[in-house]
Amino acid sequence: MARPLSLQARSLAAAGVVLAAFLALAFFALDRAFYDAAQSALRERLQGYMYAYLAGSDTTRAGALIPPEVGPDPRFDQPSPSGLYAGIVGAKILGSKDDHWRSPSASGRDLPFDADLPRGPAEFRGPVQTSLGALFVLAQGVDWNSSNKSVLHLTFYVAEDSATLRAQIEVYRRTLLTWLGALGIALLLLLLAVLRWSLAPLRRVATDLARVERGTQEQLGADYPIELSGLTGSLDNFIEVERDRVKRYRNTLSDLAHSLKTPLAVMRSQLESDSEGEALRWTVLEQVGRMDEIVAYQLSRAATSGHQTFAAPLLIEPYAEEIVRSLEKVYASRGVLCEFEIDPAARFHGDQGDLMELLGNLLENSFKWARRRVVLHASALPAGARRAGLEFAIEDDGPGIAEDKVEHLLQRGVRGDERVQGHGIGLAIVQDIVKAYRGEVQVDRSPSLGGARFKVRLAAR
Repeated sequence: MARPLSLQARSLAAAGVVLAAFLALAFFALDRAFYDAAQSALRERLQGYMYAYLAGSDTTRAGALIPPEVGPDPRFDQPSPSGLYAGIVGAKILGSKDDHWRSPSASGRDLPFDADLPRGPAEFRGPVQTSLGALFVLAQGVDWNSSNKSVLHLTFYVAEDSATLRAQIEVYRRTLLTWLGALGIALLLLLLAVLRWSLAPLRRVATDLARVERGTQEQLGADYPIELSGLTGSLDNFIEVERDRVKRYRNTLSDLAHSLKTPLAVMRSQLESDSEGEALRWTVLEQVGRMDEIVAYQLSRAATSGHQTFAAPLLIEPYAEEIVRSLEKVYASRGVLCEFEIDPAARFHGDQGDLMELLGNLLENSFKWARRRVVLHASALPAGARRAGLEFAIEDDGPGIAEDKVEHLLQRGVRGDERVQGHGIGLAIVQDIVKAYRGEVQVDRSPSLGGARFKVRLAAR
């Protein structure tokens, strides 16, 4: 497969196409404007020649036309084709038998100077194909008051070869093409420089990511344009989450190996001793049970997904209802009921398993110690740059937890009462999950129910 074009190449190619189309349209518009202007100037020039012939002509008492001796331009007086031609139709010419007059340049040539036009505005035509080539012709019919008080109807003709206009157009087009081409190249070079400068932050992101992959740089940095700050911030969070996850897996394996050493050593020492079968059996069962608790805890801890930059938001109530329905069946003999006070805007941005683990451990702990009531509160925190935070609290009407025992109770493997069934790892798992999501856990006394209150706060991002 062909290698995809870079953003710079795509932008330059698109801009090049647009610029080429713009310059082509500009060339067409300017060329057309210059052609119209040049043609208008040619007509005005022919009109000036015609006025000069009108001013230089006269009539005799007999009504004969006396044409001007010299034309307004020397080319009219050249006997050879000169590019400028004039003629008068409609009157007897003094000293000639003809009823029309031609300038020396038009004498004896086949030119469209024969029509007798009525009096009125000048008519401009062209280019008209003749034996002398393409000509622009200006003709006008006039009524001439002669000296014998008679009126002569005359038609004046003036023509110019179109080669003069074509030469002007060709010179203008060459000049215009040169300048527009130079302008196009200059604009493309300028655009290339602007694109390189504008895309420099993206290239720096790619460079920084490569450095992060090589381990020579911890984060992408913060000095990026505002349009990229959200992207780079999310990438930094993603990198940090992945590092935390790898670190958590490594620590979990290390803790698991370390935790299993003691029960294995106990079983080995018992096997190597002269212990009787029954004592050995109970020792092995005890250590296997302990190992089962350790493995269960470490697996639960390793399953914690932790803070996720691109996690979809999860509703709180459906998962809480599922957990509470199960707990109310388990503790049905005690008649414990759970109430919800959940903000509809509250969302958990993370893994579904982590949410179930958090709610499950905290609700189960409250159901164990509650007399009759458990209340779950959940509310959304003000949104940060990317998403809102979450705060929820679970409180019960049980005996509560003394302040001096809170820190001890949150340690791994510690239970509030050894007579109550459990492994003593639920609250430690909660702590690990909340820490993975960069939150905090607070334990105090419920102001409304009087029992324990566990408050979890996951800050906005």
